[in-house]
Amino acid sequence: MFLRNKYPELEKAIQIRQIIAITGLRRIGKTTALKYLYEKIEDTNKLFLDLEKLENRDIFNTSSYDNIIQSLEIEGVDFDKKAYIFLDEIQLIKNIASFMKYIYDNYNVKFVVSGSSSYYMKGAFTESLAGRKRIFELWPLDFKEFLIFKGVNTKLPKFGFDFTNQHFISKYNSLYREYIQFGGFPEVVLEKDRAEKVELLKDITNSYLKFDILFLSDFTNVDELYKLIKLLSARVGSKIDYTKLSSISGISRQKVKDYLLFLENTYFIRLVKPFVKNADREIALQQKLYFTDNGILNTFSNITSGANFENAIANQLSLIGEIKYYAKRTGQEIDFILDENIAIEVKETPTASDYKTLQRRASSIDISKTALVGLQTPGSGFLNFLYGGAIY
Repeated sequence: MFLRNKYPELEKAIQIRQIIAITGLRRIGKTTALKYLYEKIEDTNKLFLDLEKLENRDIFNTSSYDNIIQSLEIEGVDFDKKAYIFLDEIQLIKNIASFMKYIYDNYNVKFVVSGSSSYYMKGAFTESLAGRKRIFELWPLDFKEFLIFKGVNTKLPKFGFDFTNQHFISKYNSLYREYIQFGGFPEVVLEKDRAEKVELLKDITNSYLKFDILFLSDFTNVDELYKLIKLLSARVGSKIDYTKLSSISGISRQKVKDYLLFLENTYFIRLVKPFVKNADREIALQQKLYFTDNGILNTFSNITSGANFENAIANQLSLIGEIKYYAKRTGQEIDFILDENIAIEVKETPTASDYKTLQRRASSIDISKTALVGLQTPGSGFLNFLYGGAIY
């Protein structure tokens, strides 16, 4: 089993009283994380239930908490002692949060659960379990995790925002290009055959469209949503214009907004807010759109290599801190503002001119720290840039 960056934090959370809830895209590794934590618990008074299995869901198909407790006792849980109950895909059980609240308040039980939707985990789940849970979001692999899954020596230099060592670029360039083409789903990374990678990504996408929409929304027109996703994939890195999307797709403006909210809350897309330094002078109210995994993005659209690279950087930076973008009325932009204090511009082939422009624009909004991110290979001339693969 490969260790994810999140695992040490999850292991520490095992020791606290609160419920651990792991959420993220389907097939991103939530079940693997649960099983990893389950094996770490030496106590034998523990139970793991996969709620995608009908027989396990049937345990909770009653309004009687006593009946559920009795069924769990039949499965081996002793409620008179400290117990650990692991539930995978809890969004499939209606009112499971209220049952966990009852058990949490009346028994010494540690719940560790997973779910595919922040709608559920941050909505009804949050309201029912206020103060009783900690939510951990699991995202596609970052580049360092990608290398670990590839079995590559990962004694990498500490990440910073300075220029990148050219030997690092030479060593990891081909792997990083694979990463930004096929993304960070664990099973896709582990697959060696490129054609099979494509098929896996299609299967993951189809599972999302059929399974998540069925269980997590009241949408009935999957074809309509698929059509909208195709439109969005060609607009990566662009500002969201709901009216224009509605006009092109033939879907009502409100329905477009509802679809995008669903896509964001099921971890399919990422919406980046504007950085507004002076609300009276600057106007940048629309959010920018990115897909949370490059492999998924590339199953929908043959976008430019530059947009594909920018999408990867958006995801990599989001694992480090909060990202926004900056834009002026004149059209001048900075791709990303990280944690309100680092201005970042993304260029496939960065130049000295790009670097000077970034510094000038950052200075105009009182940001002194900058990073020009590139995909340039050694021998191209300009060296004062941060290589995309060095962001982890």
